[in-house]
Amino acid sequence: MLVLASASPRRQELLRNAGFTFEVQPADIPEDALPEEAARDCAERLARDKALAVARQRPHDLVLGADTVVVVDGQLLGKPTDAADAARMLRMLSGREHQVITGVCLVVSGQSSVASETTLVTVNELTDQDIADYVASGEPMDKAGAYAIQGPASRWIPRIEGDYSNVVGLPVALVFRMLREVSSQFSVLGSQKTRGSQGS
Repeated sequence: MLVLASASPRRQELLRNAGFTFEVQPADIPEDALPEEAARDCAERLARDKALAVARQRPHDLVLGADTVVVVDGQLLGKPTDAADAARMLRMLSGREHQVITGVCLVVSGQSSVASETTLVTVNELTDQDIADYVASGEPMDKAGAYAIQGPASRWIPRIEGDYSNVVGLPVALVFRMLREVSSQFSVLGSQKTRGSQGS
């Protein structure tokens, strides 16, 4: 069984829309970056930590962990701590290009496979009123970088370069590719390809 180690409704929806059959068991771990940690390293480490935390409780299942971070000017933006923090992040993103990086980890039989995807996102200039209204809506509060590309914030994003689903929270094509690779390496996952691609 594929187990998603995340409570994110966006990740769950992406997997369901792609035809994956899975269970959800969120990992309860701190999601803080380490001092001087690079963004990609942080995303991959947290994805691994989430997957391993759940895999210890589900040793016979294939566990998928993921973590998304936003990077602008070399500064890593996670989920905002409060409304003021969300407004600060949105001001940083206004009128600029930033990176969205999602780390992905698959764990099976105690062995882990880790990768990540990066997408470039361009944001138009935001007015103070744009930011105030968006923060007041509450939508930024549980999102890396304080925005959701699939919601009202889409009106400010004229283009992206890379995987759209990655910006939503999970690079589905990368996950599918990793599932294929894992299922070919471990005989215990002989039927996982069918489960993942056909939803059986």
